[in-house]
Amino acid sequence: MTGTETNPANRQPQKKDTRNTGPGRLLIAVYAIFALSATARAGYQIATKFAEAPLAHILSAFAAVVYIVATVSLAKPGRTWFKVSVAAVLTELIGVLVVGAISLFDPVAFPHDTVWSLFGRGYGFVPLVLPVLGLLWLNKRRPS
Repeated sequence: MTGTETNPANRQPQKKDTRNTGPGRLLIAVYAIFALSATARAGYQIATKFAEAPLAHILSAFAAVVYIVATVSLAKPGRTWFKVSVAAVLTELIGVLVVGAISLFDPVAFPHDTVWSLFGRGYGFVPLVLPVLGLLWLNKRRPS
């Protein structure tokens, strides 16, 4: 043993997981708000109007689950939670693009709006912008 292995000056610095600091906290807060609002919307729709548009209401519930998973995974440190965050945010982006396009070109398919209908128009298009910002943030804060 040369002694260099135990010398603190020779150790590689550990890169700290900073996804949940600074602007990341704002991102997590917005995801938390969407998790709450989508859960409330889906719960109300399923409890009162499920028979009128089951697909739309199931998609609202799915969106709520995606927002909950994204919120929790963005707040947790570690490589595994990073991967969960990427999967959740990618799922959200694909969902908002697919549901948005279908609701735009075939409005009969969604007689009731979901969070992702018309690319999130009912929520000021935040559901369309949020996953893009989320993916940019995750790319910038990728763990080593």
